[in-house]
Amino acid sequence: CLSKSDTLGSTGSSRKRGGGAKKAMQANKSALRAPRALCCLTLSNPIRMAALALVEPFDIFILISIFANCVAMGVTKPYPDDDSNVTNHKLEQVEYIFLVIFTVETFTKILAYGLVMHPSAYIRSGWNLLDFIIVIVGLFSVIAEAMTDHKPGEAHHAAGKPGGLDVKALRAFRVLRPLRLVSGVPSLQIVLNSIMKAMVPLLHIGMLVMFVIIIYAIIGLELFIGRMHKTCYSISLMIEDDPSPCAFAGNGRFCEGNGTECRGKWEGPNGGITNFDNVFFAMLTVFQCITMEGWTDVLYWMNDAIGYEIPWIYFVSLVIFGSFFIINLVLGVLSGEFSKEREKAVARGELQKAQESKQMEEDMIGYMDWLIEVEDVDEEGKQALSAALCSTESDSDDDIAYLDDDNGCCASLIDQLCQLNHTMRKNCRVAVKTTNFYWLVLLLVFLNTVASASEHYGQPKWLTEMQERANKILLLLFTLEMLMKMYAFGLQIYFMALFNRFDCFVVCGGILETLLVEMDVVPPIGISVLRCIRLLRIFKMTRHWAALSDLVNSLLNSMKAICSLLLLLFLFLIIFALLGMQLFGGKFNFDETQMKRSTFDSFPQALLTCFQILTGEDWNAVMYDGIMAYGGPVFPNMVVCIYFVILFVCGNYILLNVFLAIAVDNLAGGGGKKKTNEKKKEEEEEWDEDEEKEDEDAGVKSLSSFFRHIIGHLNSRPAEGYSLIFCFIFLYVGVAPLKPEFSGPKEKIVPIPDGSSFFILGKKNCLRVACHNLIHHPYFTNFILIFIILSSISLAAEDPIKSHSFRNIVLGYADYVFTSVFTVEIVLKMTVYGAFLHTGSFCRNAFNLLDLLVVSVSLTSFFLHSSAISVVKILRVLRVLRPLRAINRAKGLKNVVQCVFVAIRTIGNILIVTTLLQFMFACIGVQLFKGRFYSCTDEAKHTPEECKGTFVVYKDGDMNHPMVRERIWENSDFNFDNVLMGMLALFTVSTFEGWPQLLYRAVDANAINRGPIYNYRVEISIFFIIYIIIIAFFMMNIFVGFVIITFREQGEAEFKNCELNKNQRQCVYYALKAQPIKIYIPKNPSQLKFWKIINSSQFEYVMFVLILGNTLTLAVQHYEQSKLFTSIMDILNMIFTVVFTIEMIIKLLALRAHHYFIDPWNSFDALIVVGSVLDIAVSEFSVSESGKVSITFFRLFRVLRLVKLLSKGEGIRTLLWTFVKSLQALPYVGLLIAMIFFIYAVIGMQTFGKVAIDEDTQINRNCNFQTFFMAVLVLFRCATGEQWQEIMLAALPGRRCDPEADIEPGEEFTCGSNLSYIYFISFFMLCAYLIINLFIAVIMDNFEYLTRDWTVLGTHHLDEFKRVWSDYDPEATGRIKHIDVVTMLRRIQPPLGFGKLCPHRVACKRLVAMNVPLHPDGTVTFNATLFALVRTSLKIKTEGLIFEHRQTSHLIHPHQNEELKIIIKKLWKRTKPKLIDEVIPPPRGDEVTCGKFYASFLIQDYFKKFRKRKERERKSKRKDKAASLQQGLRTLQDLAPEMRLAMACDLEEEEGGDGEMTGDEIFDSEHGTSVTTTPAATPLPPLDTLVEQTTVIIEPAPKIANDQVITEQILISEGLGVYARDPKFVTFAKREIAEACHMSLDEMESAAADLIARGAAHGCLLYRAELHAAHSCFVFWFCPISMDACNFISP
Repeated sequence: CLSKSDTLGSTGSSRKRGGGAKKAMQANKSALRAPRALCCLTLSNPIRMAALALVEPFDIFILISIFANCVAMGVTKPYPDDDSNVTNHKLEQVEYIFLVIFTVETFTKILAYGLVMHPSAYIRSGWNLLDFIIVIVGLFSVIAEAMTDHKPGEAHHAAGKPGGLDVKALRAFRVLRPLRLVSGVPSLQIVLNSIMKAMVPLLHIGMLVMFVIIIYAIIGLELFIGRMHKTCYSISLMIEDDPSPCAFAGNGRFCEGNGTECRGKWEGPNGGITNFDNVFFAMLTVFQCITMEGWTDVLYWMNDAIGYEIPWIYFVSLVIFGSFFIINLVLGVLSGEFSKEREKAVARGELQKAQESKQMEEDMIGYMDWLIEVEDVDEEGKQALSAALCSTESDSDDDIAYLDDDNGCCASLIDQLCQLNHTMRKNCRVAVKTTNFYWLVLLLVFLNTVASASEHYGQPKWLTEMQERANKILLLLFTLEMLMKMYAFGLQIYFMALFNRFDCFVVCGGILETLLVEMDVVPPIGISVLRCIRLLRIFKMTRHWAALSDLVNSLLNSMKAICSLLLLLFLFLIIFALLGMQLFGGKFNFDETQMKRSTFDSFPQALLTCFQILTGEDWNAVMYDGIMAYGGPVFPNMVVCIYFVILFVCGNYILLNVFLAIAVDNLAGGGGKKKTNEKKKEEEEEWDEDEEKEDEDAGVKSLSSFFRHIIGHLNSRPAEGYSLIFCFIFLYVGVAPLKPEFSGPKEKIVPIPDGSSFFILGKKNCLRVACHNLIHHPYFTNFILIFIILSSISLAAEDPIKSHSFRNIVLGYADYVFTSVFTVEIVLKMTVYGAFLHTGSFCRNAFNLLDLLVVSVSLTSFFLHSSAISVVKILRVLRVLRPLRAINRAKGLKNVVQCVFVAIRTIGNILIVTTLLQFMFACIGVQLFKGRFYSCTDEAKHTPEECKGTFVVYKDGDMNHPMVRERIWENSDFNFDNVLMGMLALFTVSTFEGWPQLLYRAVDANAINRGPIYNYRVEISIFFIIYIIIIAFFMMNIFVGFVIITFREQGEAEFKNCELNKNQRQCVYYALKAQPIKIYIPKNPSQLKFWKIINSSQFEYVMFVLILGNTLTLAVQHYEQSKLFTSIMDILNMIFTVVFTIEMIIKLLALRAHHYFIDPWNSFDALIVVGSVLDIAVSEFSVSESGKVSITFFRLFRVLRLVKLLSKGEGIRTLLWTFVKSLQALPYVGLLIAMIFFIYAVIGMQTFGKVAIDEDTQINRNCNFQTFFMAVLVLFRCATGEQWQEIMLAALPGRRCDPEADIEPGEEFTCGSNLSYIYFISFFMLCAYLIINLFIAVIMDNFEYLTRDWTVLGTHHLDEFKRVWSDYDPEATGRIKHIDVVTMLRRIQPPLGFGKLCPHRVACKRLVAMNVPLHPDGTVTFNATLFALVRTSLKIKTEGLIFEHRQTSHLIHPHQNEELKIIIKKLWKRTKPKLIDEVIPPPRGDEVTCGKFYASFLIQDYFKKFRKRKERERKSKRKDKAASLQQGLRTLQDLAPEMRLAMACDLEEEEGGDGEMTGDEIFDSEHGTSVTTTPAATPLPPLDTLVEQTTVIIEPAPKIANDQVITEQILISEGLGVYARDPKFVTFAKREIAEACHMSLDEMESAAADLIARGAAHGCLLYRAELHAAHSCFVFWFCPISMDACNFISP
């Protein structure tokens, strides 16, 4: 009984404990709540209690209603002109219900939490504020609707009409409601938070982008204003079919047709939206070009309007700057923020784990208590229990015996069966585990793949039957395999492995599909997609391919991380789709003649359109439709473009970049899983272990695990890693400028190898030695390099159309020369090194083989002259590889190329997985769409039989202009008729080019060989969306992230063993290399006046305002402005020019020409002024039209003044500086890109140069391969992804040849080539995925500082030091007085300086730590000070810098300085030893440092404050000394905190009252009592105090009595006897000084005692020398700076 109550009691107590915890939690919550809500309801108020009780469970209900509300909004169908239908009316009524629900919720929450006053009040949370605004706006719109009185009949028409208030705008607010779902999902909040945090640096970049857009817009205004409004008119004013601008003079497109002329009054392309007529249109056009959508159209229109000269420079530079560089900064910022946010999340997780483990311990203790209590249970109970157990056991035994007796034979049979089963399972398990079985399964998978891939449109019947049979047989075999495994391992173990679950799903799917088809329940096509799921079995082959299997596993596991982002993306799309329906629903019907596909007429359609804009494909076309829907390009209607711009920027630049940010961040975070990986590989032979491993893998949930796997895989193959190390120097010239890269290290001369060359010339043969000397002579290599460049130029100069033109004949002869030179070079090299038989011979080197190939190709093409042979054509194309020979000559380039190859090799795995996925999707595409993309040119006909004959169309819907066309049954260019075509189509989709057209083609697809039906299967679009998300968003971003990380790692590879990290290296390098800035101050008084003017801040502001004014005058000009306006503009321009000229003259007077032109900004100013004056002169004197181009050129100078604005903003200046730095880092990468472009351009000329220019195709007057320049432009267009697939199709075989080309009769349609596919796809992949990413990698590397913690010192902080130093040292001597150091560092903001608010004591401490060497004249040097700042701020080798105390001898070893010197010499070999000694002085005995000074100041400070305090105490109490001392001893503990305060500079007010000098005063008073300007001056009393004080401090406690006499004598002589016996003072000061020295008290005491003893023994001089040698912080203070003090000690 007792035991029972005990246990009950204990459980009760534990329950109580639990209940207590719960109550505590509740109490905690209520503590967070406001004591009063709405100023009247307390926590005990029943109304408020009810509200609080309601709020918690209410949340789920609210989430459901938000979801329902979204559905209701989605179901609403917008109609043109505010029409409506019954459903919409009903939904409007439902809307009121939702409004009531949300209002109730809001007011309940306000009642519960209070409105705004308390920290936990309702509106204080951002999400709640959003809710509140949405509810209030909703209520307001309802009231407004009720107030606008209208007749009941026209219920919903009045709303939105000009008569009443426009409620529609307010109603649009409802679309924000889905955002409230975010507050319900925590993982979403992490993503959103990191995006929000990134907003600040993104704002900087946004400003820079805005600036670029404005500058380009104004340049565009100057160059292109009003140029888009002339086109070709016939005499009867009939405009062309597809009008484009034309030129009436100068260069450009002329009207060829008879009776047509070029004249104005055309609205312009895109309905007049795309133009440069005023600054707003110009900005929109420029923004559109930066997004790389439709920029080539604008470029081509400009080419037509004013000729080829200017536009391409403008647009290409805009794309390079705007798109490649600045927009990629967004990515850099986002990935930085993301990694920071994730680190926070990880830290939070760790904290939570710690708390949980603590909780567990507590619970364990409770549990143990309980157990102990339980053990006290009385013994009898135990015995009774055991007896009971025994009896049951014996009973069961009897039962078994009884059964045995009854049917023995039966039991033995069961036993035998069990044994047999056991053996079979064992054999089965062994069989399943063998490699043969694995390969057999793989063979089946391969056959299955072949069966799927062999399906195509129009296949013969026998093939279809065979595929059917094969499918059934394979299904049977796979089912067998599954059953075998299940039997062998048992269900539980079988389903543990991820692969097995997946396998089971695929097999069951297959069985289900077969049954359904056989029973005719569903048509075969509907379910054949399930059959494609079998293709997922391809991934089975990854099982024994370790790297791939890791990748696939982690891909599956990392989906969770990506899902939260997808959810956010989906929410974002829903909001914009709903908003789009409100704005544009039913409005896209403005053009009757054509059917718009990307509309906002229903919710699914709106979602698709938003998704299309998000991917950035043809978003501009949708925007034009939106503007036209509101009435075209006039002012108020243009505002709708903001919707599209915001959608594009937020979606494409921010959300899609977060995908990449996650990828890059996790890749960078991964690493170091090498060992586990290697272990796993060993285990992989064993099946069970394999399964356990997979099970573990299934547990790895985050994306980062996936990347760690990849990195681990890379680490496990170190050879590749090492081969990558070379790349680094050349990729990051800017990042680690170790030596001037361009001169390059001298190539080691390879000696003549052993063995004879050509079997006759021995090693010492004079001919061979002579050749060796010749080919290694620098002149020879340069000569060959020049010839390579010349031969490359000759290739580019060829005429691709007329192969027998004069130019080509001349180039042919040049070719003979080049080839012979190269042949001679190769023969010489072979003579020296031998051909290929022995090691070190010529052909054993890959780059030499490349040379040999190129030269032999040229030789071969000479001997085969007949142009008919296609081999020759190919050989001629191969000559393009000549520029590659330069790689072997330029070291830097060679390394970059090797780097790219290694990157390609390491990315191979991802490429394989992506290709497999592509293949799988292509197979599904074939099942869904084969033969369904056919259509008739006459849309009314739906079968090939009907599609014959001709039909009539009316041009632009005009009945007066009928046209007869022929009916043709044609296939889509991109289709899914077989797997290869499917893969091609999907590849173009993954590049985002032209996918909407393909999507709508698929949506309309009807049946095989039937024409399309409008919106036949809208649900099919899911296929494309899933594909885009998986491949384009996810896989491609991992791919890009991988390239970036590979290059970043190579950057660090060289410094793998370096103790300094990258930031430390950069800062130290800066500190060593920096030079002080010289400020020119004129001596002449009149010149000095001007100098003062130009250096005053007022002058700066006036110039700033003038530049802004100039910008505004440039921006306000517009097309068709009045004469008066133009003349006012001209006058203003003259005024500005005069003002800027005056500015230049004043500056010249103040600075003199030499100093004026040193500053690059000034030179730039001078150029602009001269240009502007010329501009005015030219425009005044030239009247004729022909001089137009030169005028526009000069007018550019006006615009360039804008660039001066850049020099004004600090943030933008830093951005620009880093921008230039990252450009320096790209020389070899740039060279590689140029080479790729060159090679591809020449191949393009050779293969596609003869294709005729045809305005109806993509190869037209603006885009062709007929000249080298045009070919490069076309390639640049492809690199930006602008409609590259169209150009590819236009270059396929069967195209018409150029009329001037020399072709045989009958060969007119033989131009173009099948190479087109390989050519364009390979170029696009190289550019888009590799080369552009090199840019991104370098940019992200250099712009790290944007997201880095600003409290960490970085190179971008160090410029400020130079600027402030120049104020103290205008002559740039590199030295300033040590007294100025503190005031200077106070002016510099942290993390570099101290800032204005730094307490004096802290500043002194930092200066003591810096310990800058002091010159005899009391100055410190520039580099030493900067170096010390960097070193202390980044803690480079500072641990124990001050003290390294050895027990045996009390000498201090400055080993850290030596280590740092070694590191510097290793990293920057060319650093002068003198400079190193200056920044890290060698340990000499006699040097004096700043640290010693500031240490003495610190001690004085402590001491004075203490004395002040004591005196005040003594005055107030007026007691005798003895009593005060006893009192002090008694209240030691009470006084301790006060003393600490007294020491920590918190007594300013007291000091002020007593007229005590504060720290600043000490430093500012040059003739003050406490400060000496030179160390050699006579000592002042404070220094003596310092000595006495230190004497006191050093006294170890016990010694006070023994050495009392000496100490008292010393102190009493100075009147300090009172404090000598005060233990509080002694201990406190001791502690403070020990802290400043980074020592323990014991160490300090022993060192001090030792030094004192020696000081007494050896006399002063020796003592002083030893002190210096000791080189310790303590000694700084101790070392008497004057002889007097020394004499004072030595007695």
